[in-house]
Amino acid sequence: MTTALISHPDCADHVTPPGHPEQVARLAAVLNALEGMPLTRVTAPLVADDDLLRAHPQTHIDAIRAAAPTEGWRSLDADTHMSSGTLTAALRAAGGVVRAVDMVLGDEANNAFVAVRPPGHHAERETAMGFCFFGNVVIGAKHALEYHGLDRVAIVDFDVHHGNGTQDLVEDDPRILFCSTHQSPLYPGTGAAHEVGVDNVLNVPLPEGTGSKAFRDVMERLVLPRIDAFSPQLVIISAGFDAHMSDPLAGMNLTTEDFGWVTERLCDVASTHCEGRVVSSLEGGYDLTALGASAAAHVKVLEERGR
Repeated sequence: MTTALISHPDCADHVTPPGHPEQVARLAAVLNALEGMPLTRVTAPLVADDDLLRAHPQTHIDAIRAAAPTEGWRSLDADTHMSSGTLTAALRAAGGVVRAVDMVLGDEANNAFVAVRPPGHHAERETAMGFCFFGNVVIGAKHALEYHGLDRVAIVDFDVHHGNGTQDLVEDDPRILFCSTHQSPLYPGTGAAHEVGVDNVLNVPLPEGTGSKAFRDVMERLVLPRIDAFSPQLVIISAGFDAHMSDPLAGMNLTTEDFGWVTERLCDVASTHCEGRVVSSLEGGYDLTALGASAAAHVKVLEERGR
């Protein structure tokens, strides 16, 4: 088996206003960086309504559909905008994670990277925000639990911004462990260490300027042991690369090599507990050069471990 790369051209039809950091060029940078890798390339389907409803109420789904413009932009808040292609892109993004879960749990691939946009980890149960519309990784996790019958799924988020949406969607579900490292203070202002859900949330806020040594230390000392103790049957990664030192939206100082290292360590835990089953989905990363290089380092490890 190999590593699956799941994407869709529709994700480039989510067009944000000029100057917006969550731009079409982000996905192109990632896909270009992965060109030539021996990956199984798969088309992301539209997510099924049943899968959306595991994370969001019908009222939220209806509101997003109703907000979709036929031309120009519609702004849901100061950061989150819809163009005529946004709804389909968002449905592909969530559907891509579900397809990845199906492939990994169905032994069609050892692991998978879902290269899609818009991202998802800021989307709360009934609120689109922070460039996000649906909780992509949570939709995948709930699909693994409800459709495939798993008992324990771990979500690990190393995006520089706290995944407030992911936390909102899972903090009452003990079947899902959510671990997040993130810069604090920073948007969206959540993710304090005392936010623990039903003892299924581990937040590790990090100060501005945090670099490789401190990041690796908290991963080794806090995050990886917590995942190990949880003994997940599937590991899902919210792969945001905006903690890179070159990223314009934050102030952490990780290097490209750090993303390869953390991927190795998460794959080690997955190898111990769930036969290496890892699904990773793109979240943030706004310096195009750093984004492409970091995503390539991440996927290179997945590909090597997926052979």
